[in-house]
Amino acid sequence: MALEDYKGVYVFAQQVDNEISPIAFELIGKAKDLAAPLNTEVTAVLIGSDVKSLADRLAEYGADKVIVVDDPELKDYRTEPYAHALASVINEYKPEIMLVGATAIGRDLGPTVSARVATGLTADCTQLDIGDFPLNPVPGQEQKHNQLLMTRPAFGGNTIATIACPDNRPQMATVRPGVMQKLDPVAGRKAEVIEYNPGFTPNDRYVTIKEVVKAVSDTVDIMDAKILVSGGRGVGSPENFKILEELAEAIGGTVSCSRAVVDAGWKPKDLQVGQTGKTVRPNLYFAIGISGAIQHVAGMEESDIIVAINKDEDAPIFDVADYGVVGDLNKIVPQLTAAIKAEKAKKAAG
Repeated sequence: MALEDYKGVYVFAQQVDNEISPIAFELIGKAKDLAAPLNTEVTAVLIGSDVKSLADRLAEYGADKVIVVDDPELKDYRTEPYAHALASVINEYKPEIMLVGATAIGRDLGPTVSARVATGLTADCTQLDIGDFPLNPVPGQEQKHNQLLMTRPAFGGNTIATIACPDNRPQMATVRPGVMQKLDPVAGRKAEVIEYNPGFTPNDRYVTIKEVVKAVSDTVDIMDAKILVSGGRGVGSPENFKILEELAEAIGGTVSCSRAVVDAGWKPKDLQVGQTGKTVRPNLYFAIGISGAIQHVAGMEESDIIVAINKDEDAPIFDVADYGVVGDLNKIVPQLTAAIKAEKAKKAAG
């Protein structure tokens, strides 16, 4: 493998039902950061059926080029045709870096493609940088420059690992949604659009989709919530989450939680914030009964305003909070809820 033949930062631009998923824009934003020190371009790979019209949207968010693989076989996501499409693009255009969102689709597609093109894959990354590897020089070992340094939680989130792939290309990573920042779109921005089709011949690995059933949920995705009321082990019991739910209802927010709460079986995994849960950026984040372990803070420290309520004045959560209240949450939270309701009633009355 001639590593010097591989150039450019590529992004799998996931679309579902001909609508680009937000993770695609987040990856393009990060790809622009990675491309700058490498003095290269960002290319979005758009796979689907009748999707060429979406290329301009990817350009507005920063893509310099868009490779469109458009074929009726790609109408709905299936592992084999999509893996064939993306692996063919990699073999034809030789990207130095290939980023895929760690979505349900990406977690299936990324490993399949990496095996097919004989390279490594670092899964569920929370940070990406360009730098030297090994990070610190090792006597007798060459330190390679301009490597993709991929950081992810390891050992159940108890440690953070930085991984590189210095001897194979492309350097591949799946990236957790909500972690990277998308750029502000520039209306009218254009990209070079390249149409590419490797040809699709159905085989025994092509599944047949008999029916698509879209689940309807009345639960707000915590990654989309503007206000989160998050509880930790300090809440005390699953029943005690009722006072957090009452606060969330009063303020128009959504309840979330820490890993300790999920591990205890009090709340479902979908509501977990942190390295091994979801990364959130609400306008307002209440951390109630949460000590502030680094794994949790990594998932919410980008919130606009953080309010911490904890009886332990030395809790690490106060180091990242904009406002902190030391005291018994069983007294403070109901008082806060009552004050919010009173203020709302006052405004409604007059």
